[in-house]
Amino acid sequence: MATNKLLGYLESRKNLTGSACGLAGLALTFAGVAGPYWPVVVAGLYGAGALVAPPERPPLPDFPDPSAQLDEVRADHDRLVAYLADVELPPAAAGRLTELTELLAALLDPGWVAEVLARDPEGVHTLSRAVRQDVPEAVDTFVRTRWWTRLAPGQESPERHLERQLTLLHEEAERLAAGLRETEARRQESHTRYLEDRSR
Repeated sequence: MATNKLLGYLESRKNLTGSACGLAGLALTFAGVAGPYWPVVVAGLYGAGALVAPPERPPLPDFPDPSAQLDEVRADHDRLVAYLADVELPPAAAGRLTELTELLAALLDPGWVAEVLARDPEGVHTLSRAVRQDVPEAVDTFVRTRWWTRLAPGQESPERHLERQLTLLHEEAERLAAGLRETEARRQESHTRYLEDRSR
């Protein structure tokens, strides 16, 4: 630990700047300017250099890039699909859920769609939240609420809530897909304008 700190200091900006100033002090000594007080001059210049050197900047945290995040979300989506296969849902909700998971799978599919999505951190967050939080919570809440409804009938149908939630999530995923499509359309238009301008 102490060795690492020493090596770190030797490579630091403070030491390098101080050493450069100390060498300037030695040059002054050899030029006859410092006289008998040369050790004080060299040490003083080293200290002054170390003081004025810019502070060390800690390295930025190594966060995963959006492509790596998408790989994780893709694996979580596979786990979600495996979980949903074991859940018994009414036909209407099951159909809605299938449409949603297929759309999410299409957005996560490796290829150019995922490349476009990786450039949209907000889109990655939306997709991640749907896979990791919104869909599992909607289904799990339905399963638990349905059990209580059997004990106390007459309440609003949990199936209706689940269908509404899945519809809202599907609409959100469709908006995300439309946004990505619009991004690619703008990119194509920009390239057309670039080629037109170049040909003038």
